[in-house]
Amino acid sequence: MAKAPKSVTIRTYHVGFGDCFLVSFEYGPKSERHVLIDFGSTGFPKGVPKTRMMDIALDIKKRSGGKLHAVIATHRHRDHISGFATAKGGKGTGDVIRSLKPDLVVQPWTEDPKLGTKATGPAGGSNGKIKKFGAGTVEHISALALMHEVADHARSARNLPREMRNEVGFLGESNLANPSAVKNLMNMAEKKSYVFCGSKSGLEQVLPGVKVDVLGPPTVKQTDTIKKQRSSDPSEFWQFQAGATRLAVPAGDTMPALFPRHLESRGPSLPVNARWLAYHARTIRGEQLLGIVRMLDQQMNNTSTILLFQIGKKKLLFPGDAQIENWQFALNQKKYQTLLSSVNLYKVGHHGSRNATPKSLWKLFKNKSDKKTANRLLSLMSTMEGKHGDAHSHTEVPRATLVHELEHESDLFTTQQLKGKKEFFHDTVVKF
Repeated sequence: MAKAPKSVTIRTYHVGFGDCFLVSFEYGPKSERHVLIDFGSTGFPKGVPKTRMMDIALDIKKRSGGKLHAVIATHRHRDHISGFATAKGGKGTGDVIRSLKPDLVVQPWTEDPKLGTKATGPAGGSNGKIKKFGAGTVEHISALALMHEVADHARSARNLPREMRNEVGFLGESNLANPSAVKNLMNMAEKKSYVFCGSKSGLEQVLPGVKVDVLGPPTVKQTDTIKKQRSSDPSEFWQFQAGATRLAVPAGDTMPALFPRHLESRGPSLPVNARWLAYHARTIRGEQLLGIVRMLDQQMNNTSTILLFQIGKKKLLFPGDAQIENWQFALNQKKYQTLLSSVNLYKVGHHGSRNATPKSLWKLFKNKSDKKTANRLLSLMSTMEGKHGDAHSHTEVPRATLVHELEHESDLFTTQQLKGKKEFFHDTVVKF
């Protein structure tokens, strides 16, 4: 086998709202190494067969020749790991992936099973000793563990205003525990690597000639920003400035009705003079629940791995769902700024959301171009419109302003381009 790969093929699977990428490094004729990055979904467009996840699992088996060399689960969200779930009789999609006997599983440091309630940081080194990463680590890990229970309660909440019901349900479902998928990832390979910014990935051992830099997530000691979530940051998020007040009406729009969602009586149980109070009580409860599940969602995204693959002069960036709090630690360091400036292929973060491709990151990419050139930045985005957020509040996924930049400054492929029942993947080839 050659000392370094000659090319790489990234197979982007259409998993609806989720991520699944099979990265195949070609070293020579009939000599490849295969890495699976995420395998999950929280929903498909209408008309997609119910067997689609199994179709993808079987295609991964076929394309890899029955052997995976590594599996990377960027973080625990359902839209990234649900495909690793097993089933009775060994007939689950996760059973198919496990049968490919990966040599290594890579996950963020927060997934290390050695991190018990008394842990102070991620395990490190071949001796398995626990490194101390500062006060706050235990609380952070405990909070992540409790998120799933809170998410389940939020998901089953009733009597919410209609405009909040779908988002609460979606975010709640995404944050469910996925116990069989988590257990399968823990046990499917002999070697495990739980990574954090600056740590070794372990991937070089199975990918000769490939250098991998871990840019995230940071540990709590490295930065406590991963414990916080910004509601808005115009300098980093892909959003327009909102009007001066919530009542500001964009040009071309009409003024909304004064009481568009008043509660209508459906029986004698609710007095007329209590309807306004009942509706607003439900609205307040809905806003509180929505705030909670959004916070859970952002916290888990900020544990996402950020991996930069280097092969010769080519660089491939896979940041999972990392958001600004996760990114900030790496972006503030000159050595990582230099590495990121020459990225050739970018897997768009968090399905194209407004705060997972910081503008400071986008500005670093020197291979952006509004013209078709040989070295123009390649970008891959796995997403599905209408599943998360809305355009009115500038939170839609994928974010329109970001998509515009991706289309005009890079060669963008999005899974929404895949149409039909049989068309469920796209190959991107990068030669070295």
